Amino acid sequence: QVQLVESGGGLVQPGGSLRLSCVASGVTGNINRMSWFRQAPGKQREFLASITSAGSTNYADSVRGRFTSSRDNAKNTWYLQMNSLKPEDTAVFYCNAAIQRVGSIWAEDYWGKGTLVTVSL
Repeated sequence: QVQLVESGGGLVQPGGSLRLSCVASGVTGNINRMSWFRQAPGKQREFLASITSAGSTNYADSVRGRFTSSRDNAKNTWYLQMNSLKPEDTAVFYCNAAIQRVGSIWAEDYWGKGTLVTVSL
């Protein structure tokens, strides 16, 4: 029943910026952690950033200082602000959520369908 939907992808020039959004619907419990991943053509899925409901963040070394994760708990929405984009950032970006239902002893993992980011002249 839980669905995650990404938006904000598109074409941007090197050095430019984009902000990605992810909205979760059908959530009946707590979103413990929200994350962003990407997958470039011919490469493995790569972790980029995560943020807890309390606002604690983690970043991959490749994007630290350029990307910033944030969230709006009231709207079950989280964001990835991407600055100083490089051609090698081109990939499909995916949002992820770890959700713990009320009364559950474990969290469940959910994925969006992805949004394409292309960095090119």
